[in-house]
Formats: sequence, C-alpha cells, structure tokens
Amino acid sequence: MIPFIDLKTQYQQYKAEIDAAVIDVMGRAEFILGKEVSELEKNLSAYTGAKHTIACANGTDALMLALMAIDIQPGDEVITPSFTFIATAEAAAILGAKVVLVDIEERGYNLDVHHLADCITPKTRAILPVSLYGQVADMEEINAIAAHYGEKFGHKIVVIEDAAQSFGAEYKGQKSGHLSEMGCTSFFPSKPLGCYGDGGAVFTDDDALAAKLRALAIHGQTARYRHEYIGLNSRLDTIQAAILNVKLKYFDAEVKARQQIGARYTELLRGMGCMTPEVLAERTHVYAQYSIRVHNRDAVVESLRAAGVPTAIHYPMPIHAQPCFQGLGYRDGDFPVSARVSKEVLSLPMSPFLTEEDQERVVAALEGLK
Repeated sequence: MIPFIDLKTQYQQYKAEIDAAVIDVMGRAEFILGKEVSELEKNLSAYTGAKHTIACANGTDALMLALMAIDIQPGDEVITPSFTFIATAEAAAILGAKVVLVDIEERGYNLDVHHLADCITPKTRAILPVSLYGQVADMEEINAIAAHYGEKFGHKIVVIEDAAQSFGAEYKGQKSGHLSEMGCTSFFPSKPLGCYGDGGAVFTDDDALAAKLRALAIHGQTARYRHEYIGLNSRLDTIQAAILNVKLKYFDAEVKARQQIGARYTELLRGMGCMTPEVLAERTHVYAQYSIRVHNRDAVVESLRAAGVPTAIHYPMPIHAQPCFQGLGYRDGDFPVSARVSKEVLSLPMSPFLTEEDQERVVAALEGLK
C-alpha cells in the first residue's frame, strides 16, 4: 500500500544524523531542557524571523499558553473558524472563554474575513485564525480588523495564528507563525516539520509576552521554586528537540518537494471532476495535506482503499457540529461553507518522499472513478 505520510523514508534519509543526535542526548542524560531545546528555539527564530521562540510540549499547549499569556478569562470571547481541528476551540474553552465561530471561505478553506467583523463584540479578546492544510489565512486583513475593533472597544484584540499545518509557508514574503502578535505551531510527526512524538512552539516579537510564555510553560515559574503565575507543565523534551534540529536543516528542501508534488497532483487531476487546492495570491503552500473535494466521497474512499490508496478526511465534522460544542447553539445553516466542505473534502497521500510512480497510481485510481 502507498504510505499516506512516508515517515519511514524520511527517517532513513536522515538516520545517521538523527541517531547520533539522540544518542548524544542519551549519553549526557539531559532529557529535560537540555541544550538542544535552546538551540532549537534559536534555529526556529532564525527560520521564521520571530524574535522569540518558546518551545513547548505540543501544539494544543502552544495555543493555551498564548491565550494564558494575554490573561484570557471566563466569559471572554475568542473567535476561530468552524472548519478546523478542534484544538483552537478547545484551548479557548478549557480556559473558560466563549468560543465564537466564523465560517470559512470557499477557495482557501481559511477564516472568511468578510464575516469576521460581524462576530466581534466588546467581549472579544482574541482571534485564532487557522492556516489550514498548509496555506496561510488572510492575516493582514485579520490583523487590521482586530486593530480597528480593539481601538473601538478600548482594549487590544490579539491575533494568534494557528500555524500547526502551515509551518514553512509564506504570506507576502513572511513566514507563517510570524504574521501576528503570536503564532503557534505543532511538531506532531505528520506535520510539515514533525518530531517523533509531540511538540510545539509559540512565536512572538514581544519581550514581555515571551518572558511570560516561558514561565507559563514551566508551572508559571520565574525563578527556581518561585511561581508568578498558574502555569502548565509543557516542556519540549530534549530528544525531540535534537530530532527537530536535524530535520530543520533539510526542511526547505522538503518544502520545495511538497510544492512540486502538490503542483503535479493539481496538473494530473485537471479535468477529473474533483476540486483541487488553489494557491492564493501572495502565498505559498506547504501541503500539510493535499485535500481535494468530491461529491460522492464514501464511494471514492472505498474505491481508493480497494486500489491500495489510503485516504483521510480533514475534517468530517465542523466544530459547530461537535457534541461537546452543542451548547454554543449553532446549526449547519449558520456555516454553509464549513458544512458543505466537511461532506466533500478528502486528503490524498502526501509527503516530500511521495514518488512519481505512487502519485500516478493515486491519480489512476481516481481516473477509474470517472
């Protein structure tokens, strides 16, 4: 069977360096906050252009830490798109904030800025746009709307980009994760830059926010056994940092390969009766997923499975339809694009190591469905 994400080939490519880096950590027994963590933070700052990188245990914690750093309180409103993974809404809800959802736009599947202003109230404290599938949301417009309404209501509305799927992508010449006051990412193994477990990071240029984020990630500790805040235990372990330092050296080449494979998919699928991803103006795409849309998804999934082609659905149920968020009182009619996309979207095998032969097998299987 074709691998959906080929992590095995990736490991074999960098095996000698990864093994040496891991063995070095093991030999020193610096498993928590070893030197590789601070090295990774410096490397990630150099890559994104952010002044500060705060590594943490996972992408969901990164979102929570960012919200905690701006003192989100119960009753504050946090805006995020309805069509995404649950983490953005979940992070806000855990802190007691009211989750306010916005529909997505049809072309890029990110938060529709045309509906954003309608959702902002005097209680809005943060906007969490998600750069879905590997392409950045319209961050310039989102930042401008947040600034306008922050001034109108007399308090800052902080924009926090969820860049878990778009690390490495660019928007108007700047890297995802460094496009607003804070950006968050995930290093889950299947992400564009992934480790071999869980991991995450928060990016910011703000010195005070960075210091608070760093403390919050270690139980709110500002000096040994002195705790200024109620925080989390959210440290990136040294072994994962060591692995990421190796993989980051090759990341630009992997991004280029992803873009070439994504463009080839789009060309091969032309005229096949499915909707392919669109790369919007002044943006690049890292294809964390290569997601098409089909009207008869169940039949397509089954036919591809029979042909040895794995697929995934990102995502079959929007946030507003999730059982845990029924208390928000939303219905499908409130988010027509999210509801429609969730019934049609289908992700095909994608990784920097997807061979042309395997890609052609995927397309041939789809060709057989015409």
